[in-house]
Amino acid sequence: MLGFGLNQVTMANASIDEFIESAARLGMVGVELRNDLGRPIFDGRSVECVRQKLQDHGLRLLGLSQVYPFNRWTSDIADGVRALIDLAVEAGAETISLIPCNDGTGIDAASRQNDLANALEGCLPLLETANMVALVEPLGFTRSSLRSKVELVAAIETLGADSYFRLVHDTFHHTLSGGGPFYPGQTGIVHISGVNDADVPVEQMEDDHRVLIDANDRLGNVDQIMALRDAGYKGAFSFECFSPDIHRHPSLEDAIRTSMNFISSQLQKEIAA
Repeated sequence: MLGFGLNQVTMANASIDEFIESAARLGMVGVELRNDLGRPIFDGRSVECVRQKLQDHGLRLLGLSQVYPFNRWTSDIADGVRALIDLAVEAGAETISLIPCNDGTGIDAASRQNDLANALEGCLPLLETANMVALVEPLGFTRSSLRSKVELVAAIETLGADSYFRLVHDTFHHTLSGGGPFYPGQTGIVHISGVNDADVPVEQMEDDHRVLIDANDRLGNVDQIMALRDAGYKGAFSFECFSPDIHRHPSLEDAIRTSMNFISSQLQKEIAA
């Protein structure tokens, strides 16, 4: 049985209480909470209150997002990483999330690699002090300053920091970046979402196209999930859907359950074949 998780952006219009209660009813292993939804993180609730509610519902806090753009390393970014680590420790989060610059600058090879190395080196002592893990997410957009999992894994290995940095395998961004190798041993979480718009070219896909996974999915989610599991990945598969259509869905919890059941049934068919 898959360990499903739920990223808060999938239910962006729900209150923190509604979100946690839905995740529990859906049988999620845990949730990811965010600071970029246009409102105070935790909806202004105390950290202890949210931590207790998660515990009461048997949910792990898989991660707190996010620091952006982490690979434009400055004292302000360092302060942001430090603050997010402190909040994650207080809330009992397992990880924090680091997102690369996505504005089309610094995308040549030398800039990409130098900026990434500097940022990882700057983050490392902060993570070591707190014994915290940072999830770094390559973004597949052509404007992204970190598209390649290959480059990310190489930079982490060069620094000897694989105990403190893990990568995010995002099925959407994996497709947009042209695929490439999977790194199940270095993957801290898998983000899943589908694209079912038949008309949009892959190179023009954006976050707003990301919906729940169904039979019309163009990203090959089931194949990616199966490949990761077969290669030994045992972590969570967390729904991360940005589409406003999903946020406005009148029965979103039921729709997420339907997607979970679809994925599970497809995997069972693959196993039985």
